[in-house]
Amino acid sequence: MKQDYYEILGVSKGTSQDEIKKAYRRLALKHHPDRNATNKKEAEDKFKEISEAYEVLSDSQKRARYDQFGHEGVRSEFGGGGFNWQNFTHFEDLEDILGGFGGLGDIFESFGINTGFSSSRGSQRGGPQTGSSIRYELSITLEEVAGGADKSLFIKREESCDVCRGTGAKPGTKKETCPGCNGSGQIRFSQGFFSISKTCENCRGSGEIIKEPCEACRGKGRVLKKKNIEVHVPKGVEDGTTLRMSGEGSAGLKGGRRGDLYLSIRVNPHEIFIRRQNDIVVEIPVSFTQAALGAEITVPTLWGKVKMKVPEGTQYGKVFRLKGKGLPGLRTYGKGDELVRVIVEVPVKLNEGQRDVLKKFSEMRGEKLGPLGKSFMKRFKKVFGV
Repeated sequence: MKQDYYEILGVSKGTSQDEIKKAYRRLALKHHPDRNATNKKEAEDKFKEISEAYEVLSDSQKRARYDQFGHEGVRSEFGGGGFNWQNFTHFEDLEDILGGFGGLGDIFESFGINTGFSSSRGSQRGGPQTGSSIRYELSITLEEVAGGADKSLFIKREESCDVCRGTGAKPGTKKETCPGCNGSGQIRFSQGFFSISKTCENCRGSGEIIKEPCEACRGKGRVLKKKNIEVHVPKGVEDGTTLRMSGEGSAGLKGGRRGDLYLSIRVNPHEIFIRRQNDIVVEIPVSFTQAALGAEITVPTLWGKVKMKVPEGTQYGKVFRLKGKGLPGLRTYGKGDELVRVIVEVPVKLNEGQRDVLKKFSEMRGEKLGPLGKSFMKRFKKVFGV
């Protein structure tokens, strides 16, 4: 599992941007490969890891999505292959931290990226962007686990702006080619043999600028809306399961696909049943006389009430199995069982007549131990040699 970005930088979730930069500065100096000549490859990997964490946590929007959705919330920022140095937008911070790009030399060469200054055009205009994925926690009951459930959800997601039709420009106007990168979305810096491409800050990599932004969406091309979504929760789903609904996340930009909706299932605790995989456990109290003489009792199940026989002489804690009265499997056929644990209630308040009857009963039995007591005494003598 991918490590938490806050843990990587050694900061807490509420840390300020200044403290995050200080943490990155300290770790960048520590793990610079030129300072770890005997362990260079490990240092390069660590340097890249802390830079990925800094890229996300130093950007307020990326950080907000990460705080809400975790790594899934920023996955679209880095593409299918994950973070690489072309996604890094803070080389100025590295220059400040390490005293100029000349000090980065070998590390970026080993990454296939070189450093320096003197601007030239980048190579690729920003293309379609996938919309953000959304994570939603859905609580269900154990009864809904048993039978499956259709749920109606209201979620907030970004939709294409109806006023500007997703362009971000005020109706009647249009976007213009960014003069900073000449529409490429990238700026390349070079100094002698070394060079590096970085996202254009003027247009944030889009290759276009909006001089008159749409008032409805403030130039973003998307607005936040409430959406009703019908969801089917399958039978047998377990607590903590994540269900993915493809294309039900926020709208993309420039024709990019929608993000996905991830449903985190939370199964609410039941008042009387405990789940053990596909089996369910329930404790049923019976009276002393029912346990001693035997009885037929009514037992609740997820599928209605059933009758169950308690044999004569049933001991406290005895477990009975009701076949097929448990939960269906998510990917298997059939159902689990219901395990009924009998709790024998000993009377606590007796009148004189009841006391006399029990005393007579005790005298008639001679206070002989039952099978459980005899078994215990046998083990006791074996352990202590008495």
